[in-house]
Amino acid sequence: MPYRIRAVERDAKNRYLIYLEGEEEPVLAVREDLLIRHRLLKGAELDRERIARIEREADEEEAYRAATASLGRGGRTRKELATALKRRGFGEDVSAAALDRLEREGWLDDGRYAREYARARAEGYYKGRNLIRSELIRRGISRREADEAVRALDPETERRAAVEAALKKWPALKGERRERVRKLAQFLYRRGYDGSAVREAVRAAAGDAASEAEEAGLFDD
Repeated sequence: MPYRIRAVERDAKNRYLIYLEGEEEPVLAVREDLLIRHRLLKGAELDRERIARIEREADEEEAYRAATASLGRGGRTRKELATALKRRGFGEDVSAAALDRLEREGWLDDGRYAREYARARAEGYYKGRNLIRSELIRRGISRREADEAVRALDPETERRAAVEAALKKWPALKGERRERVRKLAQFLYRRGYDGSAVREAVRAAAGDAASEAEEAGLFDD
């Protein structure tokens, strides 16, 4: 049974509210592109199947807009955007359709995000590849993409950052020199640096004490 549109009104959110004859509440709230695409004009007829289809398209459009706004405030992974949309009340299928659209349009790319994130953390946050990889996986990046991102890191940049971190940390450490070396090594391992980077950084900060600690087996292989 078809239903006739009795009125079309614009609301404060720039959506168009579609009212059917015999009903007080709007049956649809759509953006202008959907209004035009489906010719939702006063007097047009709709059946329930078409209403449901348009409602789904409208929900996907709102999810797409919400995800785009979130991307505009900084990079996000697909998992992070899906979580944000869920908090906004969007269903899983609707969210997936919106995120698929963002991927097709090139706005959402987990691989690109992972590479940019890894480079920024290695260069500006004194983090090594092991910690960066763990952070990427927690953010929803696949293990494969996380591995590719950390493999793409410049070893020299990572080594230089480890040395800078060690030089900054060394003066604040307390205790005997050997104990300070142990604490410094542990600090650098926690920052995600591997054994070779840790050894070089500790040598740069601690000098001869680093050699003694290495002989005592204080460094991981």
